[in-house]
Amino acid sequence: MRIVAEGLKFPEGPVAMKDGSVIFVELARGTLSRAWGEGKVEIIADLGGSPNGAAIGPDGRCYVANNGGVKFVEAGGKLRPAGNLPDPAWIEAVDLATGAVERLYDACDGRPLRHANDLVFDEHGGFYFTDSGKTTAAINERGAIYYALPDGSAIRRVAFPLTSPNGIGLSPDGKTLYVSETPTARLWAFEVTGPGQVRKLKQNDIPHGGRFVIGSANFQRFDSLAISASGKVLVGTLTNGGISEIWPDGSAMRHHPLPDGHVTNLAFGGEDLRTAYVTLAGAGKLVALDWHEPGLRLAYNG
Repeated sequence: MRIVAEGLKFPEGPVAMKDGSVIFVELARGTLSRAWGEGKVEIIADLGGSPNGAAIGPDGRCYVANNGGVKFVEAGGKLRPAGNLPDPAWIEAVDLATGAVERLYDACDGRPLRHANDLVFDEHGGFYFTDSGKTTAAINERGAIYYALPDGSAIRRVAFPLTSPNGIGLSPDGKTLYVSETPTARLWAFEVTGPGQVRKLKQNDIPHGGRFVIGSANFQRFDSLAISASGKVLVGTLTNGGISEIWPDGSAMRHHPLPDGHVTNLAFGGEDLRTAYVTLAGAGKLVALDWHEPGLRLAYNG
């Protein structure tokens, strides 16, 4: 494990760029930041709220899911989330050359976004994103999956309700949409039938219509995810800190431990896409690991 950057304020949403840098968000600082290696970090844009996920769009801008705000506490030199602020969430786009920010969406069909979390672009130029819903001491709002266009012209709800959906990704052929739930440590899959359209299974007790892939046999929580070139789903894992490597048919799950209870996300980079850039959010570090197979090349930053 190699440290790319440290002293960060709860990093998430890494994006490995062709120039060797890694872009990421810092939830507790409210920024979109970039690491160049050897400890060099710069702030691209001050976004406010708590930016949660990032992805490069077809126009070269970085699209950010901003959850609106999270309270943090520090214990033992590490940050950890301590509850959501009541502010609504939004989706924004950042010009990487100028730092200019455009807010695109903060509602769908009159319903405010509550806790935008992570996003992934498809080959058609649109993006899916998760909204985890607001969780407070007394209330746990249900979450949803949305699909939107990058020009701010259209957004619609794809699936609802889910329990704090977090990570989201597409299979190598683009025909399966994967979504992880944080408190349940479950992974769900939806068959993609068209841009922003999924086939929902009619089944008792699963109102959102997803296909159950796998759940955890021990107590841990799932954060955001990435996909390998072979189609495995790699989920940043909380509490039992590490990366959970999940076979796409749900037949197996392998845990790769890491020294932080808040392993929030990962992204693949390097010439052969075998370098996994991982955010150890509690420790405030971005690290690089040699992975045993290539990651999936994403639609617009490869």
